[in-house]
Amino acid sequence: MHSTGFITVPLLLSSGAQAWGTLGHATVAQIADNYLTPAAKTYVQGILGSGVTMASVASWADNYRYTTAGKFSAPYHFIDAEDSPPSSCSVSLDRDCGSGGCVVSAIANYTQRVQDGRLSEENTKEALEFLIHFFGDITQPLHDEAEEVGGNDIKVTWDGADTNLHACWDTQMVEKAAGGGNSTATLDSFSQTLIGRIDSGSYSSEKASWISCVNIETASDCAVGWAQDANAYNCQYVLKTDESGQELDGDYYTGAEPIIELQLAKGGYRLGAYLNNLAAAA
Repeated sequence: MHSTGFITVPLLLSSGAQAWGTLGHATVAQIADNYLTPAAKTYVQGILGSGVTMASVASWADNYRYTTAGKFSAPYHFIDAEDSPPSSCSVSLDRDCGSGGCVVSAIANYTQRVQDGRLSEENTKEALEFLIHFFGDITQPLHDEAEEVGGNDIKVTWDGADTNLHACWDTQMVEKAAGGGNSTATLDSFSQTLIGRIDSGSYSSEKASWISCVNIETASDCAVGWAQDANAYNCQYVLKTDESGQELDGDYYTGAEPIIELQLAKGGYRLGAYLNNLAAAA
C-alpha cells in the first residue's frame, strides 16, 4: 500500500514539515535495526513484510499526513511545549498535548495498536510504521516546542537560500553532518559512524541512560521523558539566541552538529530497545 525504498520516497512535503527529513528518519531506523534481537528482527519482518526495511518505511508517516486519509495524524508528529525558551524549557502532557493528540499520546496509542491481535495485517503494519517514525520525531528538539511554531516562523538562510530554523534542523544540517545528500551510501556511512560511537565511542558511557525508560507498559510516561530530554536543547542551544535573518551554515551549524548526531543516535538506540520489548511481549 505505502512502503517504498529509501531513495525513492517521494518528498511531497516542504523540508520544514518533516522532523529530521528523510535521511534523519532513515538513520534512526537503521540504527535501531542494528540493535534488534533475533526475535525482534523476526517480529518486525513479520509485520513489515519480506524484504521491507525499517529505513525504507521510516518517512511514510510524513507523506501520509498530507493525504485525505491521513490528515487526522498531523498533530501526532509533535508536542507543542508552551514553555519560554531560552529562559525556561519544559514539557507537560496535560498542558501541551492538544485535544487532537500529540507525539506522546501517539506513541502510547500505536504501541497498543501494534500489539492488538484483532487488527488486520495492514493496520498492524501501519501502527509499526507510525512508531518507527514517531521515535524520530520526538528526538528533534523543535518537535517538542511551540515557540514560533516549532521554529517554522523563524526565517533564516542556509548557504544563502531562504529557509527557516525548523527546516535547517530537519534536513540541511542533518545532510551536512552526514557528509552531504541523502543517498543509500550516505545513510549507511552515517549510521555506521553513530553506531560506532554507541558501541565503543563517545556515546558508549551514556547509552544506558537513553533506555532507562523503554517499558511498553508505561509508553506515555517514557515518551514524556524523551520529549523533555529533547526539549531541553531549545534552551541550551537551539533557541538560545535569536537567529532570525541569520545564515546558519557556519558557526550555528558547528554548535548544532553534535546535538543532531547525539539525538539521532538516541532515537535509534531507544527504538531498537523498545522493539525488543515489543517482540518479547508478543
